[in-house]
Amino acid sequence: MPERPEAELPELTSLQRGRFTYFPVVPGRLEFAVEVRRKILAARPAVVAVELPGWLEPEYRRAVGRLPEMSVIVYADEQDDERGIYIPVEPADPFTEAVRTGLETGAELVFIEPDIGERPHLPDAFPDPYSIRSIGLETYIERYRLHPQPRSDEVAVHAAGMAWKLQGTNPEAEVLVVLSLNLLDPVLDAMELPQEPPPRGRLRKEVELINPHPECLAEICIEYPYLQERYEFFRGQMADENAVDRRRVQYSLLKEAEQAYEKNTGEKLSHWQRLMLARYSRNLALIDRQLTAGLFDLTVAARSIVDDNYAWEVWNLANRYLAQTAESDLRTENLSGEEVWAFTRKIRLRRRLPRPKQRLRPAGLKMRKKEKQPGEWARQLDGNAICSYPPEDLVIEDYGRFLKQKARTIVSEERLRVEPFTTSLLDGIDVRETIRNWHEGKIYVRHCQKLAGEVGAVIVIFDEDPDNRYYYHTTWLGEHQNESDMAFYSTHPFDNIVGPGIGRAEYGGFLMTLPPRRMVDVWGDPDYDFARTKSERLLLAGLDYSIHRYVVYVAARPPRSIFRSIASRLGRTILYIPIGQLNPAKLKKIRVVHVLDGHARREIAKDYIW
Repeated sequence: MPERPEAELPELTSLQRGRFTYFPVVPGRLEFAVEVRRKILAARPAVVAVELPGWLEPEYRRAVGRLPEMSVIVYADEQDDERGIYIPVEPADPFTEAVRTGLETGAELVFIEPDIGERPHLPDAFPDPYSIRSIGLETYIERYRLHPQPRSDEVAVHAAGMAWKLQGTNPEAEVLVVLSLNLLDPVLDAMELPQEPPPRGRLRKEVELINPHPECLAEICIEYPYLQERYEFFRGQMADENAVDRRRVQYSLLKEAEQAYEKNTGEKLSHWQRLMLARYSRNLALIDRQLTAGLFDLTVAARSIVDDNYAWEVWNLANRYLAQTAESDLRTENLSGEEVWAFTRKIRLRRRLPRPKQRLRPAGLKMRKKEKQPGEWARQLDGNAICSYPPEDLVIEDYGRFLKQKARTIVSEERLRVEPFTTSLLDGIDVRETIRNWHEGKIYVRHCQKLAGEVGAVIVIFDEDPDNRYYYHTTWLGEHQNESDMAFYSTHPFDNIVGPGIGRAEYGGFLMTLPPRRMVDVWGDPDYDFARTKSERLLLAGLDYSIHRYVVYVAARPPRSIFRSIASRLGRTILYIPIGQLNPAKLKKIRVVHVLDGHARREIAKDYIW
C-alpha cells in the first residue's frame, strides 16, 4: 500500500472515537506495559477490551491471578494434533498488564479476538520501544502509522470480528481498547461500518495451564526474567521510572554478573573489557535494528569479550525471577525455546571452574610437590639474587616479536592505497574492491607503502594500577644477545611461593627492549619522574632506550597526547595497539611470571612450575 503523507497523519487524539479510546501496543514489550498501566490508572475506564482470544478467557484470568508467578497456556495445534501451542503469560506484556490492572480497578474485561481460526500472520517488525523514552508514545505511534502494514482478506475478516465484539459492548460505557499496533488501522476502518457476527471457529481441544520451571524462563519469555522482576517491583508504586530503564537494568545485570564471575573464578574484568563489551553489544543491537541489546546479544558479547564463564553468569543472572518456584498446584514443565517459539537462536557455553574433587589421575602423571610444613619454602629464600625462568623467557620474547610484526601490519594497512589499474599492477589486484565496483568495468590494484624503519621497544600494559596492587618494581638485563632487557611492575612474587625459592607473580605491565645489557634501573631513574603512572614511566623508558624509530604501546587506552610530542622530539613514533584486539587466552598465559631466588633454582624449577 502507498505510504500515508505525513501531513495527513492524524494526531493521537484521533484515537478517541466517541466512547472508544484506542491504545495500540507492541506485544510483549515492557515500555508498553508501563504505558498501559499508567493509562488505565489515570482514565479508570468502565470497560477494558484486550486483543486476546475469548475462548481462552478463563485460562487468562486464572494465569493473571497467579502473577507475579508466571504461567503458560497450552493447547493443541489445529493443523497438527501432535504439536502444542504455548502462550507465556508474563507480567511485562501489555495485554497481560491490561487484564491485570483492569481487574484491580474493577473494570469489565472484554476479550475481542474472534475465534475464527488462527490469527492472520502480520509483520512483527516494530521500531525499538525503548525509543518511547526519548520521543514519546504519541510520536512513536505516529511514525509507525506513516508506513502502514500490507493488508489481506484474512486481516480484514479478523479486524471485522474484533469490531463486532467492540460494537456489542455496553453502549453507555467508556471503553479502552488495547490492541496490537499493526492491527490498529484495520480495526479503525472496520469500526466505521456495522459488522455481522463472525463465523464460528473450530471446536477447540482441552486447554491446560502449566507452571514453567524457573530454569527455563529466559528461553520462553519475550523480556528476560531479570528485567521483569524489576518491573514487578516498579509497578506497585509507579514512582521511579529509571528502575525499569533498559540500559540501567542492563548495567546492573552486567555488574552483578561481574561480581559473581570474580567470586567463582577469582578473575577480574578490566576497564578495556567493559568498554569493548559495551561497544560490541551496541553493534549487535544495531545489526538487529534495535537501540538496546537483548539477552542473547548480551550473552554473545560477554562470551566474545571475556569468556564462557562470564557469559554463563550473565545468562544465569538474567534468568533470575524470585517469584517463580518449581513447586506449584499446577504441573511444572521445563520448557525449551524451540517448543514455544518458531524461530530461535542457540549459543553454547562451556563453563571452566575449579573442581572440588579431582578426577582419577593416570598413573604416569607426577604429583605436584607440596610443602612438608607450612612456610618451608619461604624459609629457603636468601635474597642475594633473582632471575627469570628460561622457558617463560622464550614465550614472552616470541610474543614480543609477534607484537612488533602486528604493529608493522597495522601501520602498513593504514598506508594502503587502492586505485584503478592504469599502467602497473603495483602490489597486486585488489579483488574485493574490483568486485565491489564491477559495474564500472575497472580493475583495482593495491599500492602498499612500506614502513620506513624498524620496531624497537615493546610496552604492554595489562592494568594501569590506580589502586597500587602491583607494587613490585624491578629491572633485569638480558643474559644473551637474543634476550631483551626488561622492566616491569607486578604483584610481589614471593607473596605467592610455589616452590623452594620460587615465587609466582602477575604482570601489571612490562617493557622489553633490544639489544640487551643497556638498561639501568627504570624505577629509580630521575629522568622519568615526569610520569604520572607506572605505565607512563615504562613508555618514557621505551622511547629513551629504543634504538629504532617505532615503539609499540599495548594498553586499554592510548597514551596522553604529550607523549606523541616527546616521541617526535626523540625521533620516535608510538604505535598504539588496543589490548582488546589481542587474544585474551594468550594474554592470560604471558601475564604470569615466575621469579627464582638465584640461578641455582633453575635446576629444580621444572618440578614446581606448571
